[in-house]
Amino acid sequence: MSTPTATAEPGRVPGAADPKRWVALAVVLIAGFMQLVDISIVNVAIPSIQRDLDATYAQIQWVLAGYQLAFAVMLITGGRLGDIFGRKRLFMIGMAGFTLASALCGLAQSPEMLIGSRVLQGLFGAVMFPQILSVIQVTFPPQERATAFGMFGATIGLATITGPLVGGLLIEADLFGLQWRPIFLVNVPIGILALAAASRYLVESRSPRALRLDPIGVAIVTTGLLLLVYPLVQGRDLDWPLWTFLSMAASVPVLALFAVYERHKKRLDGSPLVDLDLFRQRSFAPGLAVAGIFFMGIPAFFLIFSLWLQIGLGFTALHAGLTGIPFAVGSALASAASVRLAPALGRRILSVGSLLLIAGMAGLVWTVDRYGGAVHSWQLIPALLVCGLGLGSVVAPLVNVVLAGIRGQDAGSASGVLTTVQQVGGAIGVALIGVIFFGLLASQAAGVADDVIPGMQRNLQAAGLPPAATQQVAAGFRTCFEDRSNAKDPSAVPASCARAQAQGQGQPRLAEVVGAAADTARRDNFSKAFQRTLLFEIGVFLASFLLVFLLPQARREEVGIPVNRNALPCEERPPMNPSGLRIGTPALTTRGLVEDDLREIARVIITALSDDFDSQKDSLLERSRALMERYPLYPQLSAATV
Repeated sequence: MSTPTATAEPGRVPGAADPKRWVALAVVLIAGFMQLVDISIVNVAIPSIQRDLDATYAQIQWVLAGYQLAFAVMLITGGRLGDIFGRKRLFMIGMAGFTLASALCGLAQSPEMLIGSRVLQGLFGAVMFPQILSVIQVTFPPQERATAFGMFGATIGLATITGPLVGGLLIEADLFGLQWRPIFLVNVPIGILALAAASRYLVESRSPRALRLDPIGVAIVTTGLLLLVYPLVQGRDLDWPLWTFLSMAASVPVLALFAVYERHKKRLDGSPLVDLDLFRQRSFAPGLAVAGIFFMGIPAFFLIFSLWLQIGLGFTALHAGLTGIPFAVGSALASAASVRLAPALGRRILSVGSLLLIAGMAGLVWTVDRYGGAVHSWQLIPALLVCGLGLGSVVAPLVNVVLAGIRGQDAGSASGVLTTVQQVGGAIGVALIGVIFFGLLASQAAGVADDVIPGMQRNLQAAGLPPAATQQVAAGFRTCFEDRSNAKDPSAVPASCARAQAQGQGQPRLAEVVGAAADTARRDNFSKAFQRTLLFEIGVFLASFLLVFLLPQARREEVGIPVNRNALPCEERPPMNPSGLRIGTPALTTRGLVEDDLREIARVIITALSDDFDSQKDSLLERSRALMERYPLYPQLSAATV
């Protein structure tokens, strides 16, 4: 791991606190908020984007998965770039690129342009985001760092809650007739102001022991992931040709090649993208499995949830955003509570969270089964709240629990790989959920139409339509509904639907009855597809629950309970990691300094004042750094920079 070092500004005493540090904090927090909101805000806008750009279902999946894949493969490299060339410089480059990509997203004239712009957003976001925590680390003195990290944590929570609501408000307002575009364009003035402020208030810093880049490793793992994800997303649109299966099979040897190359890179210069020696530590592989599989379910759920609400039930974007608030509130509450519960429960907090998500998803299945397409937002509140509680119980302590068994010197590398796996899992989940959800929409369309047609025929006969004409309309309705449900582009009007619409011209009563039947069929079809797809979500979180048991039960001090090491016999004293306590605890205050820390501080001070200072200077610096880095928040986001 590298040590953040700050370059003192002209006229400022080296080591003195930066007088502009709080303004600098505001700058990086605004940037972080902008990026985090942009992740959650897109889900609400997906149906509006689809209608405006005539995007296929596969293309809207790429709008989400493209960003996640780009962010994942660039994250560790982005942190290393900051170490090498300067965190301020890379922060500004990332912010400028992210702002430009946001403008391109807002100006996109085709699905392909939007997807490309989202990939660009993900790449520059991965360059910018790792610098935020490093900037905080080098800008604030130790006694103020906990407050700064606390404000960063609050920013994450605020962005998670407000993203869908802000997206709904912007789309509902339809500013200047731009529909969904302001959700991206609003980033442009904010990004320009943040760049101007960053150039003035941020302090440059870089690492004296930065790891080298691994561009070949990035290229290999990107190729392997694309070979897997691309056919999953595109397969349905292309009717699953042979090459899609060959591509998925080819991803296995390519990813194996990545592992071989990383071992070679480790021997060559000690700077692999992924240090495979981490897998020798007993908790790491199960931890990656838990994180990757768990995050397969989260972005995937929000995709189908948004599609169900807006396309299936006809909710507006604002209505959909408001409907999801119980989920966000539950997540925020559980995140705060889990910080206190994790020390007592250890890995069991992940099991509890997974079970809550299973219960919440089962509650959604029951609610949709009971109310069908006529469900109201308030009827979803209990299940969504439980889901949110489950998510918050896992996300907040996940990194600490998984990394509890990792050696202190490996914590940075391990947490970087962990975050990358989370993003990759999210992208794969979006691809898989599309195969299931959109496949169900097509396969069950005939059955849904058969359920609706008898009622439609009765209404047509009540309107005075002859039985022969009623049969003809019913046959046309069935064909139209099946063709629309099987369409690759849901905004396109199949030929069968165009004929049915022509039949209704000049007959308002006929058009009214058929339109009502079509609305009911659409609601029922989407509701059934959503309900059945939730079984995939339940399976994902059940797998996460079972995998948690593969994690070793960490010692009390590793999961957050300070232990007086000196009260134990020497042979039973648990090893102390470089920070003096467990790895990655999210505590945000300086309370809880234990006896060991006080003794270490005293030893550092005494040695610094002694005649041995010169001979022990390097050791003192390392021990002082370790003490100053107690309780790092969200280490997975700064893995390559701390």
